[in-house]
Amino acid sequence: MTKIAPPNRTTKGAPPAMSETLDNLDRPEAADLKPLNFKVPAEFHREFKAHAAIHGMSMVDLLKEGFDLVKARKG
Repeated sequence: MTKIAPPNRTTKGAPPAMSETLDNLDRPEAADLKPLNFKVPAEFHREFKAHAAIHGMSMVDLLKEGFDLVKARKG
């Protein structure tokens, strides 16, 4: 019969200092965001997502920038 060692019960340690966690608090509150739900063709989604990734931006930021350009051009 094989003997199995008991699990290692170490603690996780102290939580990070407040100054180390301030960067993750810059997101807008969930109450400030509204879902925008619509379907697009798969090829458009792939191209849109790839374009955002190549330019180091989120898909939401790309959508906002594109919408701003359309508003500026069409009024």
